[in-house]
Amino acid sequence: MLLSVFTEDLLVRVYIKLDSESDRKTWRLVCKDFLRVDSVTRRSLRVLRSEFLHGLLSKYKKLDTLDLTVCPRIEDATVSVMLSQAVNSVSWTRWVKRLVLSRASGLRYGGLERLVGACPCLEVLDVSYCWVYGDREAWAISSVRGLRELRMDKCLGVSDVGLAKIAVGCGKLERLSLKWCMEISDLGVDLLCKKCLELKSLDVSYLKVTSESLRSIASLPKLELLAMVGCPFLDDYGLQFLEHGCPSLQAIDVSRCGCISSSGLISVVRGHRGLAMLNAGYCFSELSATVLYSLKDLKNLNTIRIDGAQVSDLSFQTFSTNCKSLVEIGLSKCVGVTNMGIMQLVYGCVGLKIVNLTCCRFITDEAISALANSCRNLVSLKLEACDKVTEKSLDQLGSCCLQLKELDLTDCCGVNDKGLKYLSRCSELLSLKLGLCTNISDKGLAYIAHNCTKISELDLYRCTSIGDDGLAALSSGCKNLMKLNLSYCNGVTDRGVQYIGRLGELSDLEMRGLVNLTSEGLTAIAAGCKKLSDLDLKHCGKIDDSGFWALSYYSRNLRQINMSYCAVSDVGLCMVLGNLTRLQDVKLVHLMNVTVKGFELALRACCVRIKKAKLIGSLRFLLSTEILETLLARGCKIRWE
Repeated sequence: MLLSVFTEDLLVRVYIKLDSESDRKTWRLVCKDFLRVDSVTRRSLRVLRSEFLHGLLSKYKKLDTLDLTVCPRIEDATVSVMLSQAVNSVSWTRWVKRLVLSRASGLRYGGLERLVGACPCLEVLDVSYCWVYGDREAWAISSVRGLRELRMDKCLGVSDVGLAKIAVGCGKLERLSLKWCMEISDLGVDLLCKKCLELKSLDVSYLKVTSESLRSIASLPKLELLAMVGCPFLDDYGLQFLEHGCPSLQAIDVSRCGCISSSGLISVVRGHRGLAMLNAGYCFSELSATVLYSLKDLKNLNTIRIDGAQVSDLSFQTFSTNCKSLVEIGLSKCVGVTNMGIMQLVYGCVGLKIVNLTCCRFITDEAISALANSCRNLVSLKLEACDKVTEKSLDQLGSCCLQLKELDLTDCCGVNDKGLKYLSRCSELLSLKLGLCTNISDKGLAYIAHNCTKISELDLYRCTSIGDDGLAALSSGCKNLMKLNLSYCNGVTDRGVQYIGRLGELSDLEMRGLVNLTSEGLTAIAAGCKKLSDLDLKHCGKIDDSGFWALSYYSRNLRQINMSYCAVSDVGLCMVLGNLTRLQDVKLVHLMNVTVKGFELALRACCVRIKKAKLIGSLRFLLSTEILETLLARGCKIRWE
């Protein structure tokens, strides 16, 4: 009766306040009126199974975002099903502005052309990791005249010809990513820069372009972000073009460009006083005094990453004096990072929120204490392999940095249960990595589970003292856990894994090398963790067919699985690969109980949807040519070990 007095407008206002998908799912189940509000209000749709496409697209008519990334197989025939609704003016295609087709390698030129052509308002298109895409698909994309953002990462067949067609057809492009498009050269980049003058963001990482491309890029008047990670032929000469070009440049990433030195970096800094982000990680061995001095003119600099460089205490004193607006600093694997240097840094840069000190092995509790006391708004701290850090550091973090959301303590052997008790005061923690911390036990994990209830990611890789009791505490306190790594935690048995089965939000689970795990434990996980999408069972030698039968029955959302070195047989493998219709990535190495015929039948059962497969090398000569050609023709990448 109460619901009958609510107008649809009021229900819509309530609905749009729901942030999580689980809350919106609950909303839809309340009554028909709530379901109708969902259908007319929903603007974004992420489809999990291709068989539901027709029904969903006929229900949601006003979508502006359609994400098909996790669908097991999108092909040209699928497009016909999708567009069967597009026969009148209320078709879903009328409103779509953003279309995500990442990894949809089965969708080729014909289907892609029809799909993008049916969306007149399309502005954002993502075809990244469609590794079979080439110039024909680029030709299809070029017909989207209003396109403003395009991601083509790892479209390995796209050449200068395809890029030229996109540049001519999509003159309104503002954001473009071409990472790993290895056939694109200076010629394609030059034409792009002549035709797409509205570009604000450009990523040419890992391309074999030279400094001539930088000459062209420098002519872009509105470019704000330029990423050139791992470009082996870019050098200081090219960066000199940027000094007098790209007047709007705010962020540049030249990390892992081996031919760039301090001289080239100074050219960029000298020409762009408004630079806010600079990533020069693994570019040069030593951070020179000249580079440091040039930073004084960057009053807006809030992010700098110099991973892998040799630094000194003087470097940090300069940062402290000249870069007081820093919010993020990356010092991973830097040589020369000391306690004194960190103390000098945080004295002036009190606004730091993100700090990466991975493999800075000489820093101790003294440095971390200074960091915690000065930078009280810290949200992310990475201390992997900082083995001199002890519970004293965690005490300071737990007292001063109550907004901390991400902490990486991997291989910090000084961390113990007492330290975790102190750390548990950071109740906002979302991600905690404790891999190789061999001095923590169930007791310490219980502190975290009791107080840090918001944690969504926990890494316990090779924490050998963690056992079933710790997992019991975890399942009771951390109900939002989505990603969990228990690999090589040999104290875990079926009893502990049954507790993990109570984590309903769990989507990513690594249990590699759990020698005490049997089919009974796997069955509990499959039955309880219905959202599980990524599962690693490598070297779980006691799991046999009964466990995999349960997995094939319950885990219908599974997308990736590693079954290598398991005791599965022909029947179990066929059940898993045949029944799990969303499965896209499988690792099937050293399955000693599976015959060649078993592999053949299992691969036939999933060949229409599988995208990646890892197999033992000898099977290359034993499997039929027909099945191998079918897999490759459907866009599956096979890795032979």
